[in-house]
Amino acid sequence: MDIDRFNQLSDADAEAAIAHCVAIPAWRRALAQARPFASVAALLAQGERLAQMWQAAELNQALAAHPRIGERANGAEKEASLSRREQSAMQQADSALQQAMRQSNLDYEQRFGRVFLIRAKGRSGEEMLAELRRRLNNDEKSEQQEALSQLREITLLRLKETMA
Repeated sequence: MDIDRFNQLSDADAEAAIAHCVAIPAWRRALAQARPFASVAALLAQGERLAQMWQAAELNQALAAHPRIGERANGAEKEASLSRREQSAMQQADSALQQAMRQSNLDYEQRFGRVFLIRAKGRSGEEMLAELRRRLNNDEKSEQQEALSQLREITLLRLKETMA
């Protein structure tokens, strides 16, 4: 979609056009209401500014829509399709790596009480597993900040790809 088309959509249609970027309706609403944008760069900058306000509540809301790393996202909606594509490295990993990721996911969830989140696009399965294991050593506050940072990366990457 180009920026001119995005600017011309109704608020509801603009929100729907970026719904796959993140499961945080308030962010989508605020971004849609900030239109018109002079450029994609201006849209991305506003998306980033809004994302910087996210805290634990927004992280938890967004994680409700994210599958575990290594698990295939179900459904036909755009977010599930993107997740499957972004996580293709883990889908193609050997069984030992997949098992290690499953166990590490469980360890993470026991430690932090939420699904491990990482920008999977552009990372190998080995890199994701190494990051998961490294982040298991974080304290709660540090890990929340890392997870929020990863959520912002995923969201802005998806937004940029939408406007390409």
